[in-house]
Amino acid sequence: MNVKIHPSWQQPLQSEFDKPYFEQLTRFVRQEYAQHRIFPPGSLIFNAFNLCPFEKVKVVLIGQDPYHEPGQAHGLCFSVNDGIQFPPSLLNIFKEIQDDTGAPMPQSGNLTRWAEQGVLLLNATLTVREHVAGSHQRQGWETFTDAVISILSRERNNLVFILWGSYAQSKAPLIDQSRHLILRSAHPSPLSAYRGFFGNHHFSLTNAYLQQHGIETIQW
Repeated sequence: MNVKIHPSWQQPLQSEFDKPYFEQLTRFVRQEYAQHRIFPPGSLIFNAFNLCPFEKVKVVLIGQDPYHEPGQAHGLCFSVNDGIQFPPSLLNIFKEIQDDTGAPMPQSGNLTRWAEQGVLLLNATLTVREHVAGSHQRQGWETFTDAVISILSRERNNLVFILWGSYAQSKAPLIDQSRHLILRSAHPSPLSAYRGFFGNHHFSLTNAYLQQHGIETIQW
């Protein structure tokens, strides 16, 4: 599977790696990759962490589950590989960016460019079985990613946590609001985008907060 995680995350997360639940999760994931087609490819499970080292994180964008169709998932929430048609939620994200900041619609749905600027694109569950949405939920991933959110909240200052939809907003209690900015709105899914996602101005608000704290802004 060639699983690896950026060395900067090793020390902050070592206590999680050592816990029994993570050992059980590792066994489950290895078995799933051996028996089924699983996304993302094994080498990209921790892609969000590898592209965005611990001390470089500025923004945490929380998703739920990787895409479960071929060619889409590559370890970054909402992002798809180059050449893949934009999923509906991602298209709505780009529409809001255009309306909010004036940035043109991009040619690619690959958000690696965000990750490399300090946006941790974190799905709550990091793997999924082909064609079966939610198939790896409640196996331990959520415990791990909740710990990631808590550790970032505790050990870093002046981060922006972007919570779209009720699931992501359920993570708010893990975040110290006196040290960080939490932005909440409806999810960009076509089912809810017109109920508060469009017009949320989260991209300009993020950059205004970063600028206010002397942190380089994100080129969305």
